[in-house]
Amino acid sequence: MKTRKMIMFTGAAIMAAGMMAGCGSDTKETTAAPTTAAETTKETAAETEKTTEAAGAELSGSISMSGSTSMEKFGNALAESFMEKYPDVTVTVEFTGSSAGVEAALSGASDIGNSSRNLKDEEKSAGAVENIVAIDGIAVAVDPKNTVTDLTKDQLISIYTGEVKNWSDLGGENMPIVVVGREAGSGTRGAFEEILGIEDKCVYANELDSTGAVMAKVASTPGAIGYISLDAVDDSVIALKLEGVAPSAETIKSGEYFLSRPFVMATKGEISEQNELVKALFDYVYSEEGQELAASVGLITVK
Repeated sequence: MKTRKMIMFTGAAIMAAGMMAGCGSDTKETTAAPTTAAETTKETAAETEKTTEAAGAELSGSISMSGSTSMEKFGNALAESFMEKYPDVTVTVEFTGSSAGVEAALSGASDIGNSSRNLKDEEKSAGAVENIVAIDGIAVAVDPKNTVTDLTKDQLISIYTGEVKNWSDLGGENMPIVVVGREAGSGTRGAFEEILGIEDKCVYANELDSTGAVMAKVASTPGAIGYISLDAVDDSVIALKLEGVAPSAETIKSGEYFLSRPFVMATKGEISEQNELVKALFDYVYSEEGQELAASVGLITVK
């Protein structure tokens, strides 16, 4: 009897222990499941982060641009912003004048030729493609003490062709007009003279090789007048109204202000024929972010 009871008791104990072990096993598995899921989530997040970093770092190499001095502010801002987005890419920009920039793009000396005017027929015939990335206004600036604040188109033409030589003839003080302009080959000069229809008719007192030089000369010379990129205007000069309209993004878009020109990033061949770096730069320029960048330096967007 005792032996039977002991066997029954021992069997019951073994069954109970088995059940407890089974419950313990279930509990262990249930507790481990969330830990595994959390680890999986972390691994997925890490992989996503690596993928994102790889996407930003997939471009590497260098891009060269050269050309218009009027595009200096935009060119520098574009290079800096693009390199910030793609840290392994180097963008160099030289400011040598529009014609020199287009020539550099055609010869292969630069990936992109910056031009602050439309391309000439001979440049297009040689393979240059006109990629307009923004629109810029041309401001007509005078020294801060000039009392004339508004000119008609005909008056502006008469000044630059030498027909009118004193500000008193335009309602100002008795002071000689010092006509300042850009050098031959300048995109700003080409656009200015073409819009006014005075190519090869201008009479300049000074022909300077950059936007900054023109603005500095006008600012420091009583009676001086010069044309500069609208985005370069600062408090050192006065930007005249033309036909009663002040230069601004709004008046240029509406067509009320008539002195404006395109900012061109010329390539030899279509954008689609360029290397991956150059194509990526144009993708950026034409993106919402790129056009916001153009607007931030005073240009008019094209998208």
